[in-house]
Amino acid sequence: PPRIVTTPLLTSWLRCGSHTHSSTPTAMKLNLANPATGAMKVLNIDDEKVLVNFYDKRMSQTVPGDILGDEFKGYEFKITGGNDKQGFPMMQGVMSANRVRLLMSKGFCYYRPRRTGERKRKSVRGCIVGPDLAVLNLLVTQTGESEVVGLTDEASAQPARLGPKRANHIRQLFNLTKEDDVRKYVMSREVKQKNGKTTTKRPKIQRLITPKTLARKRARMAAKEAQRVKSIKEAEAYEALRSKRLAERKERKSSRKSSRKE
Repeated sequence: PPRIVTTPLLTSWLRCGSHTHSSTPTAMKLNLANPATGAMKVLNIDDEKVLVNFYDKRMSQTVPGDILGDEFKGYEFKITGGNDKQGFPMMQGVMSANRVRLLMSKGFCYYRPRRTGERKRKSVRGCIVGPDLAVLNLLVTQTGESEVVGLTDEASAQPARLGPKRANHIRQLFNLTKEDDVRKYVMSREVKQKNGKTTTKRPKIQRLITPKTLARKRARMAAKEAQRVKSIKEAEAYEALRSKRLAERKERKSSRKSSRKE
């Protein structure tokens, strides 16, 4: 009988499941997110003919929605991530279709150091889509001709309860200029209290330029300028006193020398 010789490369290949085709049908869950409405739709796909269109695609690449059926004709989705059957997430920049172990430090995603300078080796999934994925996250970048129930229709819209707090972010959201009053555009909501009264809650706008902040800035600049002028005057007075003391010392020294000569 033929003898199978296992090498370390073959063993790791079999352990990671890096084969492209499986004998058993693979099921994958697709999370479709629409940022325009805030809705999300989940599809359970077990058809290999549909899933093969996602294989060998990388994160941030777009795929046409026609592969999911006539319901998504004209749609376009962007791959934003996913995780494999063991729950390890996909990581952008890792050009692999398998699971790898990376030495992570501060600044890496999926890792938060507990101590200063701490590094740790953690397992992540590469950014290339393969059959070992259990969940694939897709983002709607272009809508088609017909609406999809639960994703793009008005009934499934989830209005944003919270909005941006920073002044420049509010201007960017509503396309405002610096002359417009940002306080009129901040998102607010009405809250009913226990005593029956209804109050309005709105976030405190960060980095808002008001006359009071400008006055405080002018006061800080004036105090800084006054301190600079004071330091210059004190330095001039010190230098004058120092030169005077040096002149007096020199005069006393010369007077002692003249008295010795006499």
